[in-house]
Amino acid sequence: MPANKRLPVGIENFEEMRTMDYYYIDKTGLICDLLDNLGKVNLFTRPRRFGKTLNMSMLKCFFEPGADRALFEGLEVSKNRELCDRYMGQFPVISVSLKGTEGENFQDAKGMLRSIIAKEALRFSNLMSGEALSESERRQYRALVHVSTEGIFTMADELLRDSLLLLSQLLQKVCGRRVIILIDEYDVPLHQAYQSGYYDEMVRLIRLLLSQALKSNDSLHFAVLTGCLRISKESIFTGFNNFNVDTIRETPYQEHFGFTDREVRALLEDYGWSEKYDAVRAWYDGYRFGDQEIYCPWDVICYCHALRMNPSAKPQNYWVNTSSNDIIRSFVGRAGAAARSEIERLIDGGSVRKKLRQELTYRDLDSGVENLWSLLFTTGYLTRCSGGREEEEETELAIPNREIRWIFEEQICEWFREETVRDTKKLESFCTAFERNDVSAIEAGFQAYLKKTISIRNAGAGKGKKENFYHGILLGLLGHMDGWEIRSNAESGEGYCDIIVEIPEREIGFVVELKYAENAAFDAACQRALRQIREKGYEEALALDGIRTIYRYGIACYRKRCRVISG
Repeated sequence: MPANKRLPVGIENFEEMRTMDYYYIDKTGLICDLLDNLGKVNLFTRPRRFGKTLNMSMLKCFFEPGADRALFEGLEVSKNRELCDRYMGQFPVISVSLKGTEGENFQDAKGMLRSIIAKEALRFSNLMSGEALSESERRQYRALVHVSTEGIFTMADELLRDSLLLLSQLLQKVCGRRVIILIDEYDVPLHQAYQSGYYDEMVRLIRLLLSQALKSNDSLHFAVLTGCLRISKESIFTGFNNFNVDTIRETPYQEHFGFTDREVRALLEDYGWSEKYDAVRAWYDGYRFGDQEIYCPWDVICYCHALRMNPSAKPQNYWVNTSSNDIIRSFVGRAGAAARSEIERLIDGGSVRKKLRQELTYRDLDSGVENLWSLLFTTGYLTRCSGGREEEEETELAIPNREIRWIFEEQICEWFREETVRDTKKLESFCTAFERNDVSAIEAGFQAYLKKTISIRNAGAGKGKKENFYHGILLGLLGHMDGWEIRSNAESGEGYCDIIVEIPEREIGFVVELKYAENAAFDAACQRALRQIREKGYEEALALDGIRTIYRYGIACYRKRCRVISG
């Protein structure tokens, strides 16, 4: 029974998936569609954690010699006997993942790339047996896999650039068949290089490596690449003939990456969790690939695994920490008032219309903040609206689901808050206004900070959540002061005060109670806050600590405005 199968959290190896009795949602239809629409080079771009690596492992298991037919028994591709007889186990396969090609400098990254390709070449040690290769060709193979006494692969730079071409030529000569090349996460080295400052050097290396292996290689049958971005302006793919690209906007392969609604319903039913469907859909659905709504498979599997451990487990965010968010962080640092307003609209459940660029380069990200909307789209932070019209090359974008909305509300808003405190002198002046009891300065300063950050204003957010938002901003600002003892939601008197601050050296302290001003009724909200401070005796803790001067602040907030009253 399916409910007895283990859930494949983090399993990206197709053979392991099938032999170790993991629950598998059939994506072997990709093989049929790929062969029906085959190009010499085929690139699939999808956000992270949408099954790219598992699909590449599946292709390797299907095409390479010695393919185990039992792995595909009962799956979609096995229904096409003619295709299986013609292609299964018939081609030598070079399969590399560039996911681990990273380093603080170009030499380190190049060393990792060298190691990845050399380890793949070691899989074909049979090249050294038999009479197919000449002694010169044997020497070339030995150079690909040679290891120094320190255990480091020594492949020369010139050979590294030709490595995939050479390996495919040797394999064709020994096996008598042209080669299939699979390159997973081809753009990761470029992402890492962009972040670490050696982008130009890595672009040149990847361009030479791929052009040698994919563009003018008579030993190549076809190649499949995956990544998040389509990189072409760098001339990485310039001049490639018969080059097929499938992005999240195309339809031919839309069901093969991620889970469809039908597949998620079946998964939940198999494990007896059908009542969880609405929650799973709200949290993890909403992506649109072509004209199909798609769930993030990583999230669905992680949540289902949590349900097996604890049937009352609630959905949570699994996706945000699966890789670096540095580029998105850079967007925050450069976003102006217009972009902040658009993000607020998105958090509020609205949409924005943007001109998207299908072909991005990491260098383009520095040329204008508008390019980063395309990045948010291609990396899964935004998706095309269901039924949204595309006019004049503009696309209507929205946040896909509750998980990504959580990222916007919590992480991205926090990044915006961090950006507002870079002026330390201004921040210190604002904070010391509390110990001076300068109400006008507090009000003007806090309102200035609110204008620079992102606010939560959607009708679905309760008053408590909105108050917590403003509470968090003020707490973060005050927390930058050295020597101040700050307590949040601390017990004092007959209740819990929002913020209590002690300045021991000066024997000054203050208590703050924040309220959300419904319908912008600022004065009433401030008076309600002060009344709560007095009635609950929130200043009692300060008095017990020997604080001589105590101020009470009622602060009311509404969107980007605030009012402060002392009493």
